Amino acid sequence: QVQLVESGGGTVQPGGSLRLSCVASGRSDTITSMAWFRQAPGKEREYVSVIGRGGGRIINMSMKGRFTISRDNNKNIVWLQMISLEPEDTALYYCAAGTAKETTVDPDDYTNWGQGTQVTVSS
Repeated sequence: QVQLVESGGGTVQPGGSLRLSCVASGRSDTITSMAWFRQAPGKEREYVSVIGRGGGRIINMSMKGRFTISRDNNKNIVWLQMISLEPEDTALYYCAAGTAKETTVDPDDYTNWGQGTQVTVSS
């Protein structure tokens, strides 16, 4: 079992930046893919970005150029650097960890989820 704890959310003005962190504990040695998903009120959950243990990345094209995922396998941490934030980025951001595939955007492949950290972009 893997436990995930996110941090770094908050309220920022449009154009601002935030850096989300997710620390994994427990059987973190079994983790292959780590990802950030988000869910805005009244909308379906969507993937933001994924990173495999080997460093391969997938980014949602709507966020490319603004969001960057990174990972430290030794410290069991994954980050999401977000710049040029827009009100449409307001959502609850979840960290997820999978143990089967190297990189995947399918939420069903992720068996471990954090509680989420709220990001609000508002003037």
